[in-house]
Amino acid sequence: MSVVVSTARGWIGTPYVHQASTKGAGTDCLGLVRGIWRELYGPEPERMPAYTSDWGEIGDDELLMAGAARLLLPATEDAPGVVLIFRMRPDAIAKHMGILAETGPEPRFIHAYDRHGVVESPLSAPWRGRIAGRFSFPPLD
Repeated sequence: MSVVVSTARGWIGTPYVHQASTKGAGTDCLGLVRGIWRELYGPEPERMPAYTSDWGEIGDDELLMAGAARLLLPATEDAPGVVLIFRMRPDAIAKHMGILAETGPEPRFIHAYDRHGVVESPLSAPWRGRIAGRFSFPPLD
């Protein structure tokens, strides 16, 4: 199993708290990825700016995609541990992310979801249709 996936699964059950990133206490989707980074690599390389939780936000600033492009590696194919970034509406900026946990006929991903906390969900056709980007964590030393 991918070390990223096993680390992400350790966060399952953490409550959803906007802009938080503390395993067991509270996190949002970005906080989950930040927490995995800290567990695997140490301190975060950048301070995160404040952000809204509005999945329908319209604009030109793709901050989540730009941040992922700066700190992660592009992923060209699906594999366990890949960071998925979602655009919830075609005209909205990308505002959600998760970790691909399983591929194959029944793909699954781990994400922090409002009112549910960190869960592992089926990567159903509607979710797959919202994928705007795929990134990988850097190799571990």
